[in-house]
Amino acid sequence: MKIGILGDIHGNLEALTAVVEVLQRENVDVWVQVGDIVGYGPEPSACIDLVRELGCVTCLGNHDAAVLGLLDTSYFNNFARAAIHWTAPQLRPSDYEFLNSLRHVEEREEFTVVHGSMHMPEQFGYVVSVVEALESFAHQRTRLCFVGHSHVPATYMRREESPRDIHVVPHSEAETSYRGFERVLMNVGSVGQPRDEDPRAAYGLVDTDIELASIRRVSYDIERVQAKIRAAGLPDVLANRLALGV
Repeated sequence: MKIGILGDIHGNLEALTAVVEVLQRENVDVWVQVGDIVGYGPEPSACIDLVRELGCVTCLGNHDAAVLGLLDTSYFNNFARAAIHWTAPQLRPSDYEFLNSLRHVEEREEFTVVHGSMHMPEQFGYVVSVVEALESFAHQRTRLCFVGHSHVPATYMRREESPRDIHVVPHSEAETSYRGFERVLMNVGSVGQPRDEDPRAAYGLVDTDIELASIRRVSYDIERVQAKIRAAGLPDVLANRLALGV
């Protein structure tokens, strides 16, 4: 089975379209999206439409929760908060219906999807080190788990005989065999707003038949989405950061 994993999209339709086109050529069997479809970017509804069209197994992200009024935005930075306030009135009733249907955790037979950590998922904790990976692994019941939130790619793997010894693959582009590991936690980075100093859209591809997990990148038309951000009246920093991957 081939699983295509879409990281945080954040209303960036250009990046999402580029990633989907590449993954469709891989003949993906199952699509996954790790939350934060909206926020920051200028085309939240179009991104929701494409996620729904693909039939993604999707969970609730913190920005998704914020536009629903389920999460206090006082801890968001000023730019993120401004984007939430811009996004909320842009959404259609069908968008709200879809976002309201999302849960913090989606579990299937072979994999789990959560935005942040499996440890108190409703609090949207980040997995950015072995410490958080261990906390998340303690609640992970499936072999594979796909997460987002940090916008920085990394894969954490654990063997059954040494559960405290975590193997980390921190690269922005990597192909990793997870054969012999009984737990794998994979953060594929962000489709629409990478923060690892690589502005290309990030995505994941897992082949369960050969036990191979890949984090990949694809270029997209950054200038076009920057123009849309500025035309929408969103904070200019949200356009500038896309070209820097920060």
